[in-house]
Amino acid sequence: MWKRHIFGFAICAIVATLIFSFVKPEIANANSYHWGFSKSKDGMPADAGAKFETILKENGAFYRGNPNKKTIYLTFDNGFENGYTESILDTLKKEKVPATFFLTGHYLTSATDLVKRMIKEGHIIGNHSYGHPDMSKLSDEELVKEWKKFDDKLKELTGIERTYYVRPPKGIFSERDIRVGNDHGYTHVFWDTAFVDWHADSTVGWEYAYDELMTQLHPGAVILLHTVAKHNADALPKFIEDAKKEGYTFGSLDDLVMENLME
Repeated sequence: MWKRHIFGFAICAIVATLIFSFVKPEIANANSYHWGFSKSKDGMPADAGAKFETILKENGAFYRGNPNKKTIYLTFDNGFENGYTESILDTLKKEKVPATFFLTGHYLTSATDLVKRMIKEGHIIGNHSYGHPDMSKLSDEELVKEWKKFDDKLKELTGIERTYYVRPPKGIFSERDIRVGNDHGYTHVFWDTAFVDWHADSTVGWEYAYDELMTQLHPGAVILLHTVAKHNADALPKFIEDAKKEGYTFGSLDDLVMENLME
């Protein structure tokens, strides 16, 4: 009987050792969050809430610009190409509007010509990770590996040395992610203007995207759009034109970061 007890304890000890050997302390103790905010109304700033405001401020991350300055910032998330990015780039070129494109590794390798065009026309390439994982579940080493793998491929394909702005896939993040990014020269950039626009087969029409953008328009807005949707590409020309009519200008994320550093 005692031999069976000893054997049972030994098995439990082995199992416990195996389990704990695969649990990374920094992950087990990390609190992950899903980015979210109350949308802007009547030109007033969007509100991410006191908790997110504090996390971002303490860790040098951003989700909006100066709420007293009529400058807005266009950012696009590109996970895969669906045929509409060329139209978006045509509009940005015509209107002389800068943008940041947060790309994945898949996009780099599958739409390299479009990436090169983004760079040639003065847009910023952002790092949306290489493989689009839940970054909050990765170890410190794995986080850096995701960002660096993207940068290495970007340099190989375009000659650009590295990225400086990162955006977590699906908006899932932890404070640790932001701190690790800071340690390696990556600034986290979230957003304060968005809507359900990522369905590649959507047929809602350009008015849907245009109305969402104009309804949420406010000073300092960091706008997130997905390039896979036709309605976004179709709404962009009129949105830019009408935003300009209301006295808005378009800045780059470099402008946003420099403005905050000078405050």
